[in-house]
Amino acid sequence: MNRIFEYLLPPQRSTVASEVDSLFTFINVTGFILFMGIMITILIFVIKYRRKSEDDVTPVITHNSILEVTWTVIPIILILIVFSWGFRGFLTLSTPPSNAYEINVTAAAWFWEFRYPDGGTTMNEVYVPVDRPVKFIMRSDDYLHSMYIPDFRVKMDVLPNRYTTAWFEATDTGQSLLFCAEYCGTGHSDMLATVHVLSGNDFEEWLETGLEVDEDMPLAELGEQTFTSAGCNACHTLDGTDRIGPSLAGLFGTDRELDDGSVVEADEDYLRRSLLDPQAEVTAGYPANMPSYAGRLNERQIDGLIAFIKELQDE
Repeated sequence: MNRIFEYLLPPQRSTVASEVDSLFTFINVTGFILFMGIMITILIFVIKYRRKSEDDVTPVITHNSILEVTWTVIPIILILIVFSWGFRGFLTLSTPPSNAYEINVTAAAWFWEFRYPDGGTTMNEVYVPVDRPVKFIMRSDDYLHSMYIPDFRVKMDVLPNRYTTAWFEATDTGQSLLFCAEYCGTGHSDMLATVHVLSGNDFEEWLETGLEVDEDMPLAELGEQTFTSAGCNACHTLDGTDRIGPSLAGLFGTDRELDDGSVVEADEDYLRRSLLDPQAEVTAGYPANMPSYAGRLNERQIDGLIAFIKELQDE
């Protein structure tokens, strides 16, 4: 039966995944058996006790003590099994090991930011070591979000103005998707991140080199890379169509009407202000929900985004 559910569920890639799946399988198999038992019993009763003639009279049955005790005791036993099994899993998932590698996670509309103990930061991508517990310390900058990694069987709400935690221990290297599982607005379905599980040596090597910005990369190329990694593509397009925010195609050098009625030119200063203090100048007709990238992007990444947007003007 477990093999059947293996085809229905994501791969098990954490130490707790098998226990979660076992409980899931038990609940579904038990429910199916009870359902079939009740349906078969109903069918038998329909056939056996159907009215055969006008003179048939249904006898009055007051009670059956054995039957009543049976249908009371069996569900109680099943409930206690599910409760104790689930509570044991809850204690496991809510108690991170003391040696867990801690990563601070910030959720915002509509991207994920991951900050490592040494101060390095990634956006919409997180790198973790295999066979080592990892603890996410999470908070939201705006709405209610929910961190969900199906392969690891972990899910936890991410709330404004307070911290929540979740932990996992990956069992093999590779990539897994991280979703926001709580509807958080029009860009909710694009609020995805990739979890890269690396071997211990590869993870240590990545910590030394992977968090560094390539100083030799041309600014526009770095900006194009940042446009995706920073989650800008969740709200802005490059083809002239509007999404949540205005398209960046042909944006540079144009006049922008703001929601207060004033008009500004979309020059370098405007683009920089839009990244660092987006609520100060909101384009008319669009919601004021863009998060600030101050402290999330370094100066070279900001310059790269500006150069990339300027290049779009020439296409």
